[in-house]
Amino acid sequence: MRRDVFQAIADPTRREIIGLVSHESRNVNELADNFEMSRPAVSKHLRILKECGLIKVEKKGRERFCHAQLDKLGEIALWVHQYRRFWNTSLDKLEALLKEEDNK
Repeated sequence: MRRDVFQAIADPTRREIIGLVSHESRNVNELADNFEMSRPAVSKHLRILKECGLIKVEKKGRERFCHAQLDKLGEIALWVHQYRRFWNTSLDKLEALLKEEDNK
């Protein structure tokens, strides 16, 4: 199954993982300690983030470290931008209409 970045950020746990690794690389056990779920459940979230290209997992000795790869979030920024333009235009029209009503 091919996943995309929107699926990755749809889950609050995955968003929190992205936030944790965006500041510094962390090993998988350190990440798992931040959540009240099993290690296999955290590993599943990490696998999805890896499939979507938002993290890279690097093995160093016996440990696996997760690194953020946030350039994929640009897809979301582009998607949101089109709606931001729509809402800004709509709200500008509403503001003009309300000012016109106030002047009557």
